[in-house]
Amino acid sequence: MNKKSDIIYGIRTVIEAVKSGQHMERVFIQKSLKGDLYKELMIELHQTSTPISKVPVERINKFTKKNHQGVVALISPVQYHTLEHLVPKLYEEGKNPLILILDEITDIRNFGAIARTAECLGVHGIVIPSRGGAQINEDAVKTSAGAFNYLPVCREKNLLDAARFLQESGINIVSCSEKTKTTLDKVNFTGPTAIIMGSEESGISEELIQISNEVAKVPLTGAIESLNVGVAAGMALYEVQRQRND
Repeated sequence: MNKKSDIIYGIRTVIEAVKSGQHMERVFIQKSLKGDLYKELMIELHQTSTPISKVPVERINKFTKKNHQGVVALISPVQYHTLEHLVPKLYEEGKNPLILILDEITDIRNFGAIARTAECLGVHGIVIPSRGGAQINEDAVKTSAGAFNYLPVCREKNLLDAARFLQESGINIVSCSEKTKTTLDKVNFTGPTAIIMGSEESGISEELIQISNEVAKVPLTGAIESLNVGVAAGMALYEVQRQRND
């Protein structure tokens, strides 16, 4: 449960917070909620791609017993970015973009550890889905050792659309998956690159693999045929920096 200082409640309060630019990790809305204020709230939330959960009032009451009006919002500890702003900025600054896309990574500790590794190994931004992935909460920030304070995070409605946008921006999409014979060292990472890492259970979605420019894997020689996603991400990012620093 989030600390009370991490939440705001009440329909008008949440509307004004969103309008002011405050980023929400998720907004919980009572299932039976109706009315003009509710409609205004939904418009604001959809415009900002804020994750929404429709839940019974009992779920709302677990956050606060005060007059919540059927709405509770979890304040995000970070300010989210958008790819439409981040990518042009990287090019304008003369950087060779390196983006990490996380396809529904749900484990908070993995998420935080990946962010820490990404920041240390020169990643310019992390892309996560607005639904289905781990939240950036207090535990994630702690596990990241503060990396989320330096590393831009883009929360996108559709990862497929995000990948297409990156490709249109001249960025090579590489899926890190065991579903290939190609190893990471055979991929050219010296140009603008986005690496996709899949979820702990189901890996990378087939749609993302299909549109990827390349699919590559960490070379393994042991009896166990898979790695923890955090470890695999670190090895993939190391290969990028090895090639770029040669």
